[in-house]
Amino acid sequence: MNIGHVAPEIALTLGAVAVILTASFTARNRQGIPTLVALLAVLASAGTSIALAAGAEPQLTMERSWALDGATQAAELLVLAVTAITLLLSIEWFRTDPRRGEYPAIVLFAAAGAMLLAGAADTMELVVGMLLVSVAGYTLAAYHRNSPAALEAGMKYFLIGALTNSLLLLGVVLLYGVTGTTSYEGSSTALASGADAIAITAAVLCILIGLAFEIGAVPAHVWLPDVAQGSPAPSAAFLTVAPKIGALVALARILQLVPTDIVDWRPIVAAVAAITMSLGNLIALWQTDLRRLLGWSSVSQAGYALMAVVVIDRAELALSALVAFLAGYAATTVAAFAVVAQLRGRTAIDDYRGIGTRRPWLAAALTVSLLSLVGIPPLGGFVGKLTVFAATIDGGYAWLAALAVANTVASLFYYLRVIGPMYLERGSDTSPAPAVLSRAAAAGAGLAAAAVVAVGLLAGPLLSALDGVRLLP
Repeated sequence: MNIGHVAPEIALTLGAVAVILTASFTARNRQGIPTLVALLAVLASAGTSIALAAGAEPQLTMERSWALDGATQAAELLVLAVTAITLLLSIEWFRTDPRRGEYPAIVLFAAAGAMLLAGAADTMELVVGMLLVSVAGYTLAAYHRNSPAALEAGMKYFLIGALTNSLLLLGVVLLYGVTGTTSYEGSSTALASGADAIAITAAVLCILIGLAFEIGAVPAHVWLPDVAQGSPAPSAAFLTVAPKIGALVALARILQLVPTDIVDWRPIVAAVAAITMSLGNLIALWQTDLRRLLGWSSVSQAGYALMAVVVIDRAELALSALVAFLAGYAATTVAAFAVVAQLRGRTAIDDYRGIGTRRPWLAAALTVSLLSLVGIPPLGGFVGKLTVFAATIDGGYAWLAALAVANTVASLFYYLRVIGPMYLERGSDTSPAPAVLSRAAAAGAGLAAAAVVAVGLLAGPLLSALDGVRLLP
């Protein structure tokens, strides 16, 4: 039981405590300081995660309840990157909010929960991670308590979360009742010797629906467009990405424990993936609000990511494809929301007409992110989709890959509805350029957009580094 193996999570937790204490004893006009403390905590967490990746062998640690492996460490670094940019966006966004000092602490707690989801090797730890990221997420979504849209988003997020978290707990209890242990390793051993198929099927379905909540997949997806549209822009950037990363790794980790001769879960997850990507793309076609469009796009992207989960342990490239996809998706979605934040939350698609000439750098960042969501080379989204599609075909689900390609082509139409007017329609020569938020938010948008391009251009080294990624137990 080496406490250093969970140092990244400890760094975030201690950082959150430090943020709360700093906010409590700092003058109202200096409440930006807690955000700087939070950024230092993120840097410390990233440093310890990188050190563990370089110096520790993959293993089950902390009484075999924590998986210290490549998948956990990749998820940690992605979540931390998203957290850092979220904090940059929040500095000016919440300047007039009297509770701005507490916001970074809640972001850190939510990030720690997402990281716990990714590394959990025990169902009790899985539940703790899920509850931590959910409860913190409800607060982040409704942080503008004077905004009806934010309150509605937070309430819908809470109500759906309460139901799905209950189902997750039910699934965990059923799994424990059948296997007699909460450990993933012990459950794998018990299931390998046979188990009641009905009970295990019920457990798998409950756990799948529970984790589908944070993934943003059918049937627990309806909160995502509301949160993307109504919550504060920094919160939307975080909640559409970070919990999804942790929950997808958690789902892949727990499903690989279940022998398919007891429950053939692959067709179930494939059906969820197919419905999720198709529904998300279909409804996105009719959106006139950019943030809501990004929310439905995030639903469809969850369907693509689930394709890698379908073939986990069946296709050699599956885990690498999942991580590569999440890297591209994280950079892309955060970049899009960062542009929205930098433009002070303007959200109607019509508001972006002619912005290519008046705010060319922001228009370029948004264009890069939207094209990456489609999967246009050489951007990060292309690498993620290509590897996921290849892994899916290799795993025997060519029909799912074909459906995903059709959905990808369809998605181009609603992304072009945003990109085209930005450049093809000129604004009035006398109209002022749209107001922007801050240099910190601009830096966040620039870093995220640069990451989108970097993931695409450095695809070779990235995939080579992911060759050794493991998913314990």
